[in-house]
Amino acid sequence: MKKQAGKILIISNRLPIKIERQDEKLVISASEGGLATGLGSIYNKDNNLWIGWPGIVPKDQAEKDFITETLSSLNLIPIFLTEEEIAGYYEGFSNEVLWPISHYSPTYANYNTDNWHCYQTVNQKFADLVQLHCSNEDTVWIHDYQLMLLPHMIRQKKENIAIGYFQHIPFPPDEVFRSIPWRDELLRGILGADLIAFHTFNDTQHFLDACTHILGLSIFNNNLQVSGRTVYVEVYPIGIDFEKFNALSKKKAIKARSREIREHFSNRKIIVSVDRLDYSKGILPRIAAFEDLLLRHPEWKGQVVLYMLVVPSRDTVDQYKRLKDEIDRKVGNINAAYGNNDWTPIVYFYTSYPVEELVALYRAADICLVTSVRDGMNLVSKEYIACKEQTDGVLILSELAGASKELIDAIQINPHSIDQIRDALSQALTMPKEEQHERMAASIALVKKFNIHHWVDLFFTKLKEIKMQQGKDFARRIRPETQDAILKLYQLSKKRLFFLDYDGTLIGFNNDVNKAAPTNELYDTLDKIQASPNNQIVIISGRPHQILEKWFANKNYILVGEHGVWKKYPDGAWKSKSDLSNTWKASIKKVMHKYANKTAGAFIEEKEYSLAWHYRKTQEGLGQFRAQELIDSMRYLIPHHGLQLLRGDKVIEVKNRDVNKGKAALSIVRRLQPDFIFAIGDDATDEDMFIELPKNNTISIKVGNKKSVAKFYVENQHEVATLLQSIFVEKDKTNVTVTKKEHAYGI
Repeated sequence: MKKQAGKILIISNRLPIKIERQDEKLVISASEGGLATGLGSIYNKDNNLWIGWPGIVPKDQAEKDFITETLSSLNLIPIFLTEEEIAGYYEGFSNEVLWPISHYSPTYANYNTDNWHCYQTVNQKFADLVQLHCSNEDTVWIHDYQLMLLPHMIRQKKENIAIGYFQHIPFPPDEVFRSIPWRDELLRGILGADLIAFHTFNDTQHFLDACTHILGLSIFNNNLQVSGRTVYVEVYPIGIDFEKFNALSKKKAIKARSREIREHFSNRKIIVSVDRLDYSKGILPRIAAFEDLLLRHPEWKGQVVLYMLVVPSRDTVDQYKRLKDEIDRKVGNINAAYGNNDWTPIVYFYTSYPVEELVALYRAADICLVTSVRDGMNLVSKEYIACKEQTDGVLILSELAGASKELIDAIQINPHSIDQIRDALSQALTMPKEEQHERMAASIALVKKFNIHHWVDLFFTKLKEIKMQQGKDFARRIRPETQDAILKLYQLSKKRLFFLDYDGTLIGFNNDVNKAAPTNELYDTLDKIQASPNNQIVIISGRPHQILEKWFANKNYILVGEHGVWKKYPDGAWKSKSDLSNTWKASIKKVMHKYANKTAGAFIEEKEYSLAWHYRKTQEGLGQFRAQELIDSMRYLIPHHGLQLLRGDKVIEVKNRDVNKGKAALSIVRRLQPDFIFAIGDDATDEDMFIELPKNNTISIKVGNKKSVAKFYVENQHEVATLLQSIFVEKDKTNVTVTKKEHAYGI
């Protein structure tokens, strides 16, 4: 990984260590988890840090001091939580709301307000500790659902700091996530990050849908505009430390232990499953499918063993205790019904294994069975593959585990289907060696390449690119010094033109396009600018000229309607561009009506020489979908009639190709010959204006940080009003001295 500017802070719920009390003393050891391994190359270098809970509540200040001092030498910073905080923030909100909702099990959710407040408090506690250890030059990488509020909390104090967020569990569909009473706060919390990443494409789409449908944000190429920042949402499936597992599987001691396991089971076929105790792992359907295999394929009785390792987890919680009791009961029933003195069908352990024993088990197993009913990734499947370079094996993988999107050579099953799991077991047990080799070789190559270190490199490379792009965007943003430079050029000039788009620029969007009339404040600002004999305002809009006449008839502005079809100079009459035809409208209108008739809230606005299909009132997502359908349907009509299609803010407009704002603006410039031009607009139609206007004396400004040829941008329509008032009304009262250096400022 390339060296970052500043240091890196990794933030997670747990630190990558274990602390145990032995003989009244605290013993600290390293964690063997995949994340700890992958991030070890980061946090233990230079002055980088990892902040998280150490996994224990100190009995007194002496224990707290011992933990802090010991971990300091490992670049680890502990955050100490009380028993009450652990119960409310972790066991309560994280695992009784976010976990079940994210795993598509809303009936298990417990919306306790006190737990929510505790979750907020602990996230703020993390934020305060991070604040003590970071600067604006640092990079912060936040991990997982326990800290969804943290990115925004850090951003509030460190506006320009680089923040990444990775969610290791699934992100549910927005309709499921919507059921959380505090869903808005959680989404805004995550959006404090610059880069947000998930394991699968589906997870990213669910998150983006939630931002669109719940918060009303617009998506462009998987990024979102949030308070002037571009936030990127990416797919980065986590890998494992392939070399670690692969090398262990080839050690003499591991090979010997693997042979012992096989000999212990009399070289029967071994099916291994490794899970934490959780309802999302599909343990009960797996047991039922194995029993069905024995029932329907009696030839496998005595020839196959299901080696089931379940790692203890939350078994004091009623829901998990009931699950464990049911597993115990079903395993006991099957072993009693089918087993004998020489054969136990299901070998079941409720414990955790050291990694060496786990690797030996993987190496010995003929089949690895993963039946998760919902899983962010499932690294067991990748660990099994990494251990099978020298032995045969088959992976059966749930299609609802994130790993299934990568490991396409596994036998994939619907974990809710007992029949599919049973048939997959039968297929795996009889699979020819050659097919096993082919499938496994392809999976090994993929897991080897997309390992944990590759995952880390991808994430940091993207985050670095994002911060560079944000730096460029920041340079284009209108700032106080930019305003001063514009004012100086303005005051040096003698003849000035203001090209002002209307909807989305001078006035905010309204669901009813006929109600977006100018406000008294807007009239006042424009009148003050127009009052100078050196100034000329041009309202240049896609609106019908009749509307512009209604709103600005008594003003001395130049008015341009329908993107340049109609034009009116002060004290003159409206004139339309000659040689325009609207014979095309019937065929285009027919197509537009088709999609308006099946999309609630969509409607057609007809102008003399253009048609607009509005979907501002439609359901989020549906409007975009129908708009794309409409565009596809008109694809061949547009060039045939010599038309241009424009995508605006929730509107599709079709007009004559020979008409655009750029040509209309340029004709006015040629007539008036200004030495200062100010042009501002918010959508694709304004890009023509920015392109055509002379570069040497034009200040071009885009409303919204979208891709544009404009020199500068402001964040939203509200900033436009402030900008016009600030520069050309208030600041214009004071003359300034202009130097050559300032004259050339960014323009």
